[in-house]
Amino acid sequence: MTSNISVGSGTAHSQSAEPRMIQMLTEDGNRVASGEYDAFAAELTDEDLRGFYRDMVLVRRVDAEGAALQRQGQLGLWAPMFGQEAAQIGMGRAARPQDFVFPTYREHGLAYTRGVEPETLLGIFRGQNHGGWDPQDHRFHTYTIVIGSQTLHAAGYAMGVAMDGDVGTGDLERDTVAIACFGDGATSQGDVSEALTFAGAFHAPVLFFCQNNQWAISEPTNVQTPAPLYRRGEGFGVPGIRVDGNDIIAMYAVARASLDSVRAGNGPMLIEAYTYRRGAHTTADDPTKYRDRAEEEIWADRDPITRLRAYLEKHSDTDESFFAEVDAEADTLAARIRHNCMTMEDPDGVEMFAHVTSEPHPLVDEERAEYLAYQASFADAGEA
Repeated sequence: MTSNISVGSGTAHSQSAEPRMIQMLTEDGNRVASGEYDAFAAELTDEDLRGFYRDMVLVRRVDAEGAALQRQGQLGLWAPMFGQEAAQIGMGRAARPQDFVFPTYREHGLAYTRGVEPETLLGIFRGQNHGGWDPQDHRFHTYTIVIGSQTLHAAGYAMGVAMDGDVGTGDLERDTVAIACFGDGATSQGDVSEALTFAGAFHAPVLFFCQNNQWAISEPTNVQTPAPLYRRGEGFGVPGIRVDGNDIIAMYAVARASLDSVRAGNGPMLIEAYTYRRGAHTTADDPTKYRDRAEEEIWADRDPITRLRAYLEKHSDTDESFFAEVDAEADTLAARIRHNCMTMEDPDGVEMFAHVTSEPHPLVDEERAEYLAYQASFADAGEA
């Protein structure tokens, strides 16, 4: 379906210049055809869609608890994903176990689909760990704070995948895609252009996943670029597509189709998930200073969770008990998160040296020894 979503100062173009956007679920919860992607949507059963609904409700609750805990002094910072649930769950559920995700610092939904516990994410923002999970175990890299740098990591990893022959074999359990996550603001960074350059030149199996949430902190998309972001890769040989990022069915279908194409050895691709950051950039930000209530209300009507719920209520045998059960599960999860966050034990400071290099390194050993000597000096002073 061609959609002309265009709102306020955060859009990249006027309505008359809006490009085609894949949409399968209208804002009032009705299915519409999208041509070549319908086959992928047809794979989804009502049970699958109920699973998507549960995923989105749970990750939204995780996100809400993160923001609340920061306000209560339990976290130093939190980066909300409120409003972007469909984009992340759709991509995460479309990926295969061997795919490797390279996140920013806002991919709480994708982390959930890769089996990373919410408390582990909170530990980063509480200062308890510097990552907290083994990227290889989850096929999910640690969070990246430097804007756009993870796209280079993804492109490099994908080049290695190609060199290892793990793409284009036809074996769905072997062929691998690197997924490079970034926001609209990151497209202005040189790192993203360099990643697109290498991916295109080396035909690397990487899917660039841009969540265009309309605002790079306080800068709207139309200040950042005069062209739709899905076209950003064209000059590098990386074709792109724009999808309604608040439509979980379209998001899953487009992600599945794109991942399969990259996996088959057809080269890199770029997806622009057209969504909206309904909360602050981080808890250090105040969006009321730069955007108006009318824009926020329009995007509230496009909420991905209420949209899917409307579909399930109208077009499936899903009854009220299912939604009540999901809400109760979210309450239980929230209570667990709060308890586990507030009872986290402080880590031993010497752990910061444990995973700097894969093998022992004399410089790290020297720094560890200096740190231990510094700690010991306090005990010596007390004895004196």
